[in-house]
Amino acid sequence: MNTIHLPSRRRFIKQSSQALAAGWLGSSSAEEAPAKLPASETLVHQLYGSLDETQRAAICLPWDDPLRLKVDNNWHIRPKRLREILKPDQQDLVRQMFDKLHSEEYKKEVWRQFDQDNKGDGGFASASIAIFGTPGSGKSELVFTGRHCTRRCDGDSEAGTAFGGPIFYGHAAKSFNEGPTHEGNAYWFQAKRANEVFQALDEKQRALALCDTSRDEEGNDTVKLTGKTRGLDGIPMTELSADQKGLVRGVLKDLLAPFRAEDATESLKYIEAGGFENLHLAYYKNQDIGKDGVWDVWQIEGPNMVWFFRGEPHVHCWAHIKEKA
Repeated sequence: MNTIHLPSRRRFIKQSSQALAAGWLGSSSAEEAPAKLPASETLVHQLYGSLDETQRAAICLPWDDPLRLKVDNNWHIRPKRLREILKPDQQDLVRQMFDKLHSEEYKKEVWRQFDQDNKGDGGFASASIAIFGTPGSGKSELVFTGRHCTRRCDGDSEAGTAFGGPIFYGHAAKSFNEGPTHEGNAYWFQAKRANEVFQALDEKQRALALCDTSRDEEGNDTVKLTGKTRGLDGIPMTELSADQKGLVRGVLKDLLAPFRAEDATESLKYIEAGGFENLHLAYYKNQDIGKDGVWDVWQIEGPNMVWFFRGEPHVHCWAHIKEKA
């Protein structure tokens, strides 16, 4: 059995609560970003203006095309890859756009994950994109896809929806079947934080939090919002102390840490709109790699959000947050 070394429950609660006292996201904000850096949406507008008719026919679709809100763990939204349809300078615009969708702190790890997981298919140029609507019109969205990647750049065109729709991220760092410590995984730090919260629960709370087997991975159905405030998997926030709730807020902060500040801020706003007290935290005991009691699969769910972390056999993360379900 592998051993996880965690701080004592009392010390962890004290340290984490102090760290969170200044706010969920610390001092970083969109206003602090260098003004000279163009927003991802500006880059999409530039890309769109550079496309010829053949390129537009290959990657541009109407705003109301149902493909716009699709999400999956390994797919390509259009048949042609970046290397097949875009010139090098246009590919660079897409690269810059993708880069700016992520935080300065974590973008290096995001790139490491994407490069590793897509190396066998040709790396960045193996990704595919689609542009829905007309950039600059108020209704447009670029969707970027590849293995372990669905990202969106919408400029708030999709009203009341964080990230412009459901997103996906993941990583198979050393192998398809990762070990209990998930060595080298870019996103395992999020699960470590969630497991620290579990260590802070008492026995009664742990019994509420532990469930048998998690939801299936079925594309958009994986992150279908229920609108429910009761009957969700796991322990509701109403069963936690104020300090323990602070730890859950820390988990939310870590889940959002890889993404740009404006998307993180919007996500937290919508989570609050659905009621933080309505969130449930669940851990799945039947999917425990190594049977070490360090839960590889877990989720946070509320009426208008779900963030599903499936760390078995490697990391898949599904997220969907709306102002209203």
